[in-house]
Amino acid sequence: MDFIPRLLAGLVRTENIAALRQALPEALPGCTFLPAEDVDTLLSELVDTARGAAALDSLAPIALLLTQWRHTAEIYADPALLAILTREPDGDLGPLPMREVAE
Repeated sequence: MDFIPRLLAGLVRTENIAALRQALPEALPGCTFLPAEDVDTLLSELVDTARGAAALDSLAPIALLLTQWRHTAEIYADPALLAILTREPDGDLGPLPMREVAE
């Protein structure tokens, strides 16, 4: 199970990132609705999450991440919903701070 995270990390760190971005909509069709900078964030989070999931021998974190990004793509795909959720001052309040994880 450790092979896939290492492969993804290698692809993201090299000039193959363009090919990975191009292939991503085949695996995750909803990502076509995401802005380019969010696709880069998705790839980065996918690599990090895949590494952690491999360490735990669990695919659950990857499934959760992909579900979250699918919901994000659903928002971008619906102009009315996007307008509601990004309207100021009650709309998007920016990214949430990372939660501290007890070791």
